[in-house]
Amino acid sequence: MLRFLVRRVLGAIAVLFAISVLVFLIFNVVPATNPAQRIAGKNATPQLIKNVEKEWGFDKSLPEQYWTQMKLIFTGEVKSYNAHINVDERIVEGIPATASLCIGAAIIWLAFGFLFGYLSAVRSGGWLDRGLTVLALIGISMPVFWLASILLYYFTYKIELFPPSGYEPLSDPGKWFSHLILPWISLAVLFAGFYSRVLRSSMLDVMNEDYVRTARAKGLSQRRVMVKHVLRNSLIPVITLFGLDFGVLIGGGAIVTESLFNIEGVGLFTAEALKQQDFPSIMAVTLFGAFFIVLFNILVDIGYAYLDPRIRLGASAA
Repeated sequence: MLRFLVRRVLGAIAVLFAISVLVFLIFNVVPATNPAQRIAGKNATPQLIKNVEKEWGFDKSLPEQYWTQMKLIFTGEVKSYNAHINVDERIVEGIPATASLCIGAAIIWLAFGFLFGYLSAVRSGGWLDRGLTVLALIGISMPVFWLASILLYYFTYKIELFPPSGYEPLSDPGKWFSHLILPWISLAVLFAGFYSRVLRSSMLDVMNEDYVRTARAKGLSQRRVMVKHVLRNSLIPVITLFGLDFGVLIGGGAIVTESLFNIEGVGLFTAEALKQQDFPSIMAVTLFGAFFIVLFNILVDIGYAYLDPRIRLGASAA
């Protein structure tokens, strides 16, 4: 197991290095314009552009430029010349809000995704399966921005059941929950429908495996066969999706939800940086998001090894 983890961590480091090089090339080398001008902003003075060139190492060779810029980003010294803020500090400040949004939404979509997927697979072809299929397809078909707008209009402004948009710290659990319940639902509905369909399909495939028929032939109860043999071996595609989806959301992928509900997290900061063409902020957020995607991919691999020892043994043998 240790060898398996070491290989995954080394692979993740290599991927992060490749992503950092690609980001550096895209933002600094590929465009035909002066990179110092883009980073300094549209209304930058000639003196500011010269300062940026020196600070970001644009007067040096490409390897030195790469090292200088990665050092600025990863040591917390990169700053936005448009917003006049420290970019890394702003990202760190936004993590609690983004984490609260994503973790709460993930709990909801996993709970309903697992419940609907399991019931659909167990009652495959019946009226319950057809009804849950319709609900899942409705959830998948509803755009996040549309659902969020409807929820805001009816539950915040029409009947005033929930407070206006914004984020409250967890230090006040009541306000924290009331401000996040609508964003959680908006973000979770799409994923819940999709995950239920994936789990249903995976469970139906596993039900036809020989070891499942053998378990039934041994006299095991239907519930034990479904939970221990079918459900557990159906989770690998779900874990794969969750690792990718959750990593993207934590890394700033919940842009639409945070923008509509005015949640000052990483997603809202990303949207503001894109709107203002704030290149230092965009670079930092891109690498921040890549880190979380790679991190959750490692966790997915660990989940694979736990659910299916053949994966761990195969990696160790290789």
